[in-house]
Amino acid sequence: MSQPGESGDGARPLAPAIRIDDLSFGYPGQPLLFDRFNLEIAAGNRFGLFGPNGAGKTTLMHLMTGLLKASAGSIRLFGEVLNQHNRRPFAHFGFVPQDFSFYQDLSPAENLAFFGAWYGLRPFTIRKRTSELLHILGLSAVRNKKVAHFSGGMKRRVNLAIGVIHRPRLLFLDEPTVGVDVQTRHAIIDYLKRLNAEGTTLVYTSHQLAEAESLCQHVALIDQGHIVAIDALDNLLEAHRTDGLEGLFLQLTGKAYRDIDV
Repeated sequence: MSQPGESGDGARPLAPAIRIDDLSFGYPGQPLLFDRFNLEIAAGNRFGLFGPNGAGKTTLMHLMTGLLKASAGSIRLFGEVLNQHNRRPFAHFGFVPQDFSFYQDLSPAENLAFFGAWYGLRPFTIRKRTSELLHILGLSAVRNKKVAHFSGGMKRRVNLAIGVIHRPRLLFLDEPTVGVDVQTRHAIIDYLKRLNAEGTTLVYTSHQLAEAESLCQHVALIDQGHIVAIDALDNLLEAHRTDGLEGLFLQLTGKAYRDIDV
């Protein structure tokens, strides 16, 4: 069986889903948060980014999706440099942010029609994908109702549907299950595993560490803009003699309060 990053037929390895080289970034008036930062994530992986508040994980997610611009270094998605002058990498990925990214006064079907058109999908494809996603995510019965009246869990599922309507090769997920009930959390995680099995690379961050253990194959722990550990999750747990991601997290980043998430 081929491993993430291999072609599966013994040929040369696939380009990594993400490669970050010598990245530097800092907010105005503050010291650099990332200084010559490097990271590589294999295609096909379910990769988790974790760290205490203020560690830089959300900022890193925003840099990898082009919402923030690095002051130095490069980010490549499937071998293509991510910048404002090269739009091709943007077609590769979807982003499910922590904040809701839809129009509250529109229905799920209307939101998906808008964002599908924004991604350049044809009307037939939008209609087909909308029916598929609303069925999979349990929203068919409310496809024409205003999202403003939905529960938090239903809104999370609309957020996810928008992020994947164009079948991205790479999906960024920033706290995709925050504020949802147990049933919705399990449904979302099961669907993410299904997407990954179909070939989508997942890059995920969350404070739900038990959830993360069930989803992530590889993890990086980040603190103050630096990677303090990165490997397959099982390898890290064995190397540090901990029986769960929460114990590993506390061992490597400490127990002191962290107040600001950037």
